[in-house]
Amino acid sequence: MFKKPKNSPWGEIDFFETLCPGVFMVIAPGRGGTMVSKDMAAVLSPAARKCGFKYGGYICFDEDSQEDIVFRELLDKKLWAIPDRIKDKAAYEENINNTLREHHPDYWRARRRGIEQARPAPVPVQKDR
Repeated sequence: MFKKPKNSPWGEIDFFETLCPGVFMVIAPGRGGTMVSKDMAAVLSPAARKCGFKYGGYICFDEDSQEDIVFRELLDKKLWAIPDRIKDKAAYEENINNTLREHHPDYWRARRRGIEQARPAPVPVQKDR
């Protein structure tokens, strides 16, 4: 259904990995990042989409710190799991969070607000009369 990208904003693609349908981590000579097909972009929050840039039919996120936004979004939505090759998954996830807090504070705040708003309101306890 989703086609792998043929080229990237970072150059010719040497390697790619499908993170979930329509989301590709790509490596080009010396650079890379994550490319989200326009048809799959709806799974990203509006705050996440603002952090990427358009290239062809994709929203792209540079490997330096932007692609952690995609990783965080996919983890939150259970569309991707940290690969088994990563031994300390908790440390890896905390590294993602630290990168986002430091380099993308607006995104991080929007994400936190969204999580808080998604929590169900507490149900008042009725007392017997």
